[in-house]
Amino acid sequence: MNRDTLDFANEKIGKLFRAMFFPTLIGMLFNSMLNLCDGMFVGHGVGSDALAAINIVAPVFLVCTGIGLMFGIGASVICGIRMAEGNDKAARIISTQAVIAGAVIFSIVIVVCLAFTRPVLYMLGCSPALESYATDYMLWLLPGLIFLYLECAGMMLIRQDGAPDFAMAIQIIAAVLNIFLDWLMVFPMGLGIKGAAIATSVSCAVGGLMVLAYFIFKARVLRFYPLKWSAKSLLLSLRNVGYMTKIGFATFIAEIAMGVMMVTGNYMFMRFLGEDGVAAFSIGCYLFPILFSVNNAVAQSAQPIISYNFGARNFERVKAVLRTSLAAAGICGIIITLVMWLGAPLLVSVFISPDAAAFGIALKGLPLLGLCAIFFALNITFIGYYQSCEKATQAILYMLLRGVIFIVPIFIILPHIIGIDGLWLSLPVSESLTLLVIITAYLLRHRRHRTAAH
Repeated sequence: MNRDTLDFANEKIGKLFRAMFFPTLIGMLFNSMLNLCDGMFVGHGVGSDALAAINIVAPVFLVCTGIGLMFGIGASVICGIRMAEGNDKAARIISTQAVIAGAVIFSIVIVVCLAFTRPVLYMLGCSPALESYATDYMLWLLPGLIFLYLECAGMMLIRQDGAPDFAMAIQIIAAVLNIFLDWLMVFPMGLGIKGAAIATSVSCAVGGLMVLAYFIFKARVLRFYPLKWSAKSLLLSLRNVGYMTKIGFATFIAEIAMGVMMVTGNYMFMRFLGEDGVAAFSIGCYLFPILFSVNNAVAQSAQPIISYNFGARNFERVKAVLRTSLAAAGICGIIITLVMWLGAPLLVSVFISPDAAAFGIALKGLPLLGLCAIFFALNITFIGYYQSCEKATQAILYMLLRGVIFIVPIFIILPHIIGIDGLWLSLPVSESLTLLVIITAYLLRHRRHRTAAH
């Protein structure tokens, strides 16, 4: 099914969802594999200090990705609704404003990091031993950040335009190129951590340029539109950018929440199990982006369909998409849980030797951590549904619950109650409590609507 045959208003929901889901899933899995390969190449080719330096710089990359996804989802939701209303011009204006606003913000981030490189690195937890590695990595990574934004935001808008296959192609090409350049620059060329950063920047540039090429030459509806620069137009642009930010903010929180989970987990594992515990936990942290990508693929595949039909007031189709996406999320969550249960020995051995003290800790802990998959999958799907229906406040609240409000105190309290297992079970407990809140609120709201109707 190509983009010209995607009919968000009339196509059968199951067929339409599958046409969106599989290309999105494949593209995201390639991105996840990129993270794993990047860590393996740098770890084996440069050393543990280089890996630590990448972790120091990682929050900058994480924040930038979050901003890109925030604007991409916010803009695509609004564009989908405007397209359903028959207002293609407004949709083009929104997508153009999103690209320009993100480029301006990223330019500011790059200038600040260039002007205050050392203070930024030490604010992120750098030490003198890691400073040279971290500086090399950051300075060579910065040129690719604007292109990273174009790729992150562009993926959402291209899918909204009905071209999931092209979005998948961009992600696959950028990821494969990055993996190849990582190997080339770290090993044969011997450029070390600088080579890894250059590889990332080059692949981001290729992905970003492919996005621009799509909007200029291939777009069906969401082509770039010339903006006016009068005071009134600028005020309207600011209003639209603010609304995009509001709708997509839950996705930005999701990226930040991943960092909160890692920092809190590192602290608690260090306290109870020392460095070996942190090493074991880091394996779960390397695997978590795969869990996130698979389930985010479900939410992002449903989003264009929900947004379009919400704008067209086809609420029965909106409910049907929600049911379909929840079923897909449930299946994905169960599969991931089984993989982490049955495949724990293989997964752990990819990262560390069976002789390492951390091996046994991780081998026991990964199956417990895997229990979070089904709850996480359903939570992300519900949150994506609320974003797609312009219910930004609910989406932000639920993302804060699972990513900050529940996880931090549970991580601190649960190990004191049930011991070491509580470290690994903190994430499943946090996700399950969030799902309980979401389902309870959903059922109460629909009960009130039925009562009001009668």
